[in-house]
Amino acid sequence: MKKLLILAVILSSSYLTTNSQSNNPGSNHANRFEELNYLLATPNEYRTASGAPGPKYWQQRADYEISVELDEPNNVIKGTETITYLNNSPNPLTYIWLQLDENFHNRLSDNNYTNTSRIESRMTDAQLTNLEPWRKLQGYGMNITRATDAAFRPLKYTINQTMMRIDLPVILNPGQRFVFKLAWNYKIPDKLTRSARGGYEHFAEDDNNLYSISQFYPRMAVYSDFQGWQTIQFTSGAEFALTFGNFRVNITVPADHIVAATGECRNYKNLLTAAQLKRWQQAQMAKEPVEVVTLAEALQASKTKSTAKKTWVYEAENVRDFAFNTSRRLVWDAMAANIDGRKVMCMSYYGKEAYPLYRKYSTKVVGHTLRVYSKHTFPYPYPVAISVEAAIGMEYPMLAMNFGRAEKDGTYTEATKNGMIGVIIHEVGHNFFPMIVNSDERQYWWMDEGLNSFLQFLTEQEFDINFPSGRGPAYKMVEYMRLPKDKLEPIMTKGDAVASVGSNAYGKASTGLNILRETILGREAFDHAFKEYARRWAFKHPTPADLFRTMEDASGTDLDWFWRGWFFGTDPVDISLDSVRWFKLDKSGVAVTKLPATGFDPIHIIKNRRDTSIKFYTDTDTTLRDYYYYNPQADSIYNVQSRNSKASETADTVNEQKWINKNFYQLTFSNNGGMIMPLIIEWTYIDGSKEVERIPVRIWMQNEQQATKVFIKDKQVTSISLDPYKETADINESNGMWPVKEMPGRFQLFNQPPVGGRGQSSGGNSIQRTLQQKKPAQ
Repeated sequence: MKKLLILAVILSSSYLTTNSQSNNPGSNHANRFEELNYLLATPNEYRTASGAPGPKYWQQRADYEISVELDEPNNVIKGTETITYLNNSPNPLTYIWLQLDENFHNRLSDNNYTNTSRIESRMTDAQLTNLEPWRKLQGYGMNITRATDAAFRPLKYTINQTMMRIDLPVILNPGQRFVFKLAWNYKIPDKLTRSARGGYEHFAEDDNNLYSISQFYPRMAVYSDFQGWQTIQFTSGAEFALTFGNFRVNITVPADHIVAATGECRNYKNLLTAAQLKRWQQAQMAKEPVEVVTLAEALQASKTKSTAKKTWVYEAENVRDFAFNTSRRLVWDAMAANIDGRKVMCMSYYGKEAYPLYRKYSTKVVGHTLRVYSKHTFPYPYPVAISVEAAIGMEYPMLAMNFGRAEKDGTYTEATKNGMIGVIIHEVGHNFFPMIVNSDERQYWWMDEGLNSFLQFLTEQEFDINFPSGRGPAYKMVEYMRLPKDKLEPIMTKGDAVASVGSNAYGKASTGLNILRETILGREAFDHAFKEYARRWAFKHPTPADLFRTMEDASGTDLDWFWRGWFFGTDPVDISLDSVRWFKLDKSGVAVTKLPATGFDPIHIIKNRRDTSIKFYTDTDTTLRDYYYYNPQADSIYNVQSRNSKASETADTVNEQKWINKNFYQLTFSNNGGMIMPLIIEWTYIDGSKEVERIPVRIWMQNEQQATKVFIKDKQVTSISLDPYKETADINESNGMWPVKEMPGRFQLFNQPPVGGRGQSSGGNSIQRTLQQKKPAQ
């Protein structure tokens, strides 16, 4: 056998830290890869080990008949409701719980006392007053004026802040129904000055209000197999889970108001003018949005206030909630979308302030959202999907409240446009998670916000390949993951205990799913498994265990290490390339085909461009192109530096004669951060070509702290880098390079010349502000 000659030994230094807690202290393995089952609920006949509902799965049902009336002069809403509650559980019930979310505004609510505060050196009178917000809340909160059974016999009830318990007059046995009636009223808060999901917004210019009426009626709490009654208080943060049922709602408002609500309106003929009704009928077949109520009609209606009343009748089937918006100053446009062979009416409601943006984009974005989400989950099942410009971002079945207004001169910035598109996608997307896949945000904030933010990212990227998504790609999580350990928290943190909701429940959770799709499982395996989860748990109540188990069951991949590290832990990814040792036999090697070195794009951009099945919405509908489509980043220049490459495979061990004159590279890696990940290695050769290799996460199986591997190459290597597409949220790029490169600092990045344009990649990782430009009014 010929003697191996060591030609060079090159060492790239790094520090090995093992700052993560071990499940098996003192061992360098059997920690990260330990089975996850002991952290999850034991499978049973209700929820199986595969993640699917079991043969005896059950859930409750609640049907509502509601009549609600708006007292506009006094900003008061009053209502009555009849609830039919069906006990599908195997358990007899002696009481039931309802949610009274409007009591969040009551001055005695815990949230007015438990929110932290501090004294600053300079505080205005207004700031000092805000330290005691309950002083401003006299008269707010839900007033229950009647609670009876179906025969109007009084029921005994107890109110515990935002929860209400009704003691049943007789035991409600399995399979039985209980019908009861409630009457209530409350003072509507100003939603812009008092933290709220609903309320009114006043427009001083025309002295009119836009009402967002949500979480407004006593609603049945969830009683389930895995927790019993869900009685966690509402404090305006983590939202809610509810019971599915059918709704019939009569909404009485001033006669000149236009109402947007959950479900389908059953009496348009009694509400709309002949011209409006004709336009509504035209919208059923239109290929472009039709203004059912025109801007001119909305402006005219805003000039006076009718004292007459009209009642809008809405019905919705198999939904978990109901909400509505009402105002006399709303434009209303509509068009039909074909979702898996079914017609869905996509509609938008907005004031004159939002007209330049919403008239062009909103309804089309609604339809685009339904198509992309349906592709990745299940066909959208409802007949309607609505976007309302209401200055807030909030979601209810078939009804999304969003923001996005132009300047007074009709212009808008690119940031405003993209923010509006993003929030419409996000809030409309919530129809899928959690309105249909009915997870419980008060326990697991991430189960709807994280999953929905992930699908929002996919939908934005299919709207326009250059859409500047705020969440999704792994590299966008790096700054958060670099925070000190005491500033981080597991994704699994309970509801309102989450401190960094945006970074954690939205950002880290959605990024984790994107890493699974792009880097760990691959698109085909991930998409199949994710769709199976959505299909299994549509119109049901899933838990995290159901998601984790379904993803593993349907993909055929053990992901316990990933759930443990990314969802239950706080360790960051920090994998270093500690040393590179180069060996070679004594004869020259044979060259291979050169791979061109190209500019960097994130991995999702590369894969989207290669995926011929994706038709970007801005290409199929060119009316969506505007000034910013042809001049992206005109308001600010984003410099993102990266590289492109091509993947291939090599062998580890070979016959000596076959590999004479090849280059042997022994690489040593350390897991400094604690979170293990696959190794993604980019090789740059002496001829300038590049190659990417992907080493599965199992390389860490026998030693979770350090790994060594030999690679055999035809050509001499001039540089090596880890995670070239920034797929794993590695917090230290500099220790994954050989030769070691000094990474530019923040100010150096600002000094780099700005580059970039449509379809081009850019250099840098910071933002250079330019003179803000606005899109001309159209």
